[in-house]
Amino acid sequence: MKTVLVTGGAGFIGSNFIHYLLRDKSFTGTIVNLDKLTYAGNPENLSSVQEQFGDSRYFFEHADICDQQRVAEIFGKYKPDTIVNFAAESHVDRSIDGPMDFVQTNILGTAVLLQNALALYRELDETAKPGFRFHHVSTDEVYGSLGESGFFYEDTPYDPSSPYSASKASSDHLVRAWQRTFGLPVTISNCSNNYGAYQFPEKLIPLMILNCLAHKPLPVYGQGLNVRDWLFVDDHCEAILTVIRKAEIGSTYNIGGHNEMTNIEIVKTICAILDELEPSKQVKSYQELITYVKDRPGHDLRYAIDASKLEQELGWSPSETFETGIRKTVQWYLDHRDWWQRIQAGTYRQERLGL
Repeated sequence: MKTVLVTGGAGFIGSNFIHYLLRDKSFTGTIVNLDKLTYAGNPENLSSVQEQFGDSRYFFEHADICDQQRVAEIFGKYKPDTIVNFAAESHVDRSIDGPMDFVQTNILGTAVLLQNALALYRELDETAKPGFRFHHVSTDEVYGSLGESGFFYEDTPYDPSSPYSASKASSDHLVRAWQRTFGLPVTISNCSNNYGAYQFPEKLIPLMILNCLAHKPLPVYGQGLNVRDWLFVDDHCEAILTVIRKAEIGSTYNIGGHNEMTNIEIVKTICAILDELEPSKQVKSYQELITYVKDRPGHDLRYAIDASKLEQELGWSPSETFETGIRKTVQWYLDHRDWWQRIQAGTYRQERLGL
């Protein structure tokens, strides 16, 4: 890992991965961040990285992964030996409103990256090829919905429900095809719901935190009984790095946090932490702000990941419990008001999408 190209590195998980990688004492290489800077891509996520490592170990390239010419220029300029693909449209509600953006970025963009990675890989001499990797970051949503029991395994058949999950399923298939057909050395990971610092406030946890602080309604879909497995973002970053460094070519790993929670449990937990850390002067408890709203179309009932393959084969397991991770997350948003207030000053108003 001498030169790591991170796509979507200004987004939530991508920026956390860059921070994590630069904290890793065993990594002494260079990072190239390729990001289109859509609404959820925020250069402020990496301002400290830019200040400390800019023009020495960190380089930013403003580009769209669908732009074949620009991607080819960037690959040719830096010649990365490791590509980590985070770049994606990722919000289910937005995929209901505008599915073609998801088709474009998540499917076509992944194909453009694969073709350029393959061209670069073919140029390498035989001694350099064993160190080359293309890692694709995907989601557990490709598997569809579970009932009240059972888990997603790496061999669970794909059954996506939303335009978002369908586009990610398509990208996974493309990655596997480039490995099987062309011999590109790839790995794939499918993760559960992430939470932590720098998450754009359209997602459940930051949305609820900021709505509490503004004393806005806390919209909960249906009865709030949909279940997700929650993964602290730093644990996810560690797992990705473990897969890149240790996994066999062509392998897939599920990454989960062993934290199944209903949406209403999540919301009530956030309210309880804020009741303690920043008590309201308007209501006795932030739970009074909970408002049940019409459910999302095609809302999957339950996701739950079995990550035992990753633990048994590569030795990874999550460090954070949900209790420790959610407290750190709430505290981060309390400590970084300037970050999210600048987002609120833009076009996003924490309105409901996907109606």
